[in-house]
Amino acid sequence: MTIFWDWNGTLLNDVDMCVNSMNQLLRKRHLPMMDRKRYRDVFSFPVKDYYEQVGFNFKKETFEIPAREFMDLYHRFLPETQLFPCATEILEYFGQHGVRQVILSAMEHQSLMKTLEDRHILKYFESVSGIDNIYAGGKTEMARTLFGNMKINKTEAVLIGDTLHDWKVARTLGISHWLVAAGHQSKERLLEVTPRVVDSLMELKDKIST
Repeated sequence: MTIFWDWNGTLLNDVDMCVNSMNQLLRKRHLPMMDRKRYRDVFSFPVKDYYEQVGFNFKKETFEIPAREFMDLYHRFLPETQLFPCATEILEYFGQHGVRQVILSAMEHQSLMKTLEDRHILKYFESVSGIDNIYAGGKTEMARTLFGNMKINKTEAVLIGDTLHDWKVARTLGISHWLVAAGHQSKERLLEVTPRVVDSLMELKDKIST
């Protein structure tokens, strides 16, 4: 069995930090700010579409300007963010049961590696894949590369994430999935497309055969 872990919102509890950082950008532009519920109801990939939905006008400025401002704030506050409760425990559990674990993230690769090292969980992952820029693109091609490099059997692979994008990636790859409803999108949104939704990481012990 191989688990493809999403990072942000799945293992790393960075939702509130993202809300606070985005609100600083919105306030600067005199746009309506968001609470946590509103954020989880509108956040989506590609993130450019999400920016437009919350009020950014890319006729007035390019997407790269607020994207860079957001990432500057994100990395300023990143050291303060914590893993979800039981994240280390669930990684240890699957590791002890011989499950191959990899990270598949829309976070920039070098930042991702440092964050994993700082939280002392890099040792659990056979491979780590982040994107090569700050603009949070898709993950499907990274996953396809991993399948080839690691000789992964699709019938023995599962993707664990927290967004509809993770669900789409799993479907495109033809692998199983579970979505954790504690991250960047609400449980109601996730259940609209799949019943394979859990409230916490610990529930995965009973959902994934080892």
